[in-house]
Amino acid sequence: MLACQQSQCMITLWGRRNSMNVQKVVWALEELELPYERHNVGGSFGGTDTPAYRSMNPMGLVPVMREGEVTIFESNAIVRYLAATHGQGRMRPVLPMQLAGAEQWMDWAQLNVGPPMSTLFLQTVRTPRDRQNRAAMENATAQLHKLLPVADAALANSDFLAGPGFSFGDVPLGVMAWRMSCFDWQRPRLANFDRWHKRLQERAAYKKAVMIPTGRSPEEWLAYEKQFA
Repeated sequence: MLACQQSQCMITLWGRRNSMNVQKVVWALEELELPYERHNVGGSFGGTDTPAYRSMNPMGLVPVMREGEVTIFESNAIVRYLAATHGQGRMRPVLPMQLAGAEQWMDWAQLNVGPPMSTLFLQTVRTPRDRQNRAAMENATAQLHKLLPVADAALANSDFLAGPGFSFGDVPLGVMAWRMSCFDWQRPRLANFDRWHKRLQERAAYKKAVMIPTGRSPEEWLAYEKQFA
């Protein structure tokens, strides 16, 4: 048995709720209305260095998801798997052009927006003010000012990144969009991007999986990590 049929097997997810990569998977699970159980590991919860966990993910990172005999790490791979096995025609577009678009925007966000966004977030929220690398923050901001208009332009004539309907291609950038809205930075004006993000915020699954506070300091981050576990 390579996978559970018609959600007959319980899905188990390992990862703390405030991890962006875990949020991608929880969002997909909620969109697809799949039953699952989640265990807090990573961050202040620890648990990623045990032999049992490393046998599932040798990198010792979150998330990891198991369904039946299928165990997967890497958040984008998990989201793609869920879309393929449970979301055909919903999260996974049927038309080849739209499917290619979803693949394209998922990879684009991860490879391009992810690094500067993570740098800016880590320096702004998770680093004490007196230790923040201002040069790195300014460089990350400059990169985002160049990158985010690319998505904004793509959304000028489309409700979602891969076409008229929501898809897994919206997930990585959607999680990043919320994270970028949680702290102060010199953000570019992006009318189409903002309308898209507003659409996401109206989705019940996005509200549940993604829209949790991050705090604005290392102390607040850790407090919220426990509060919203």
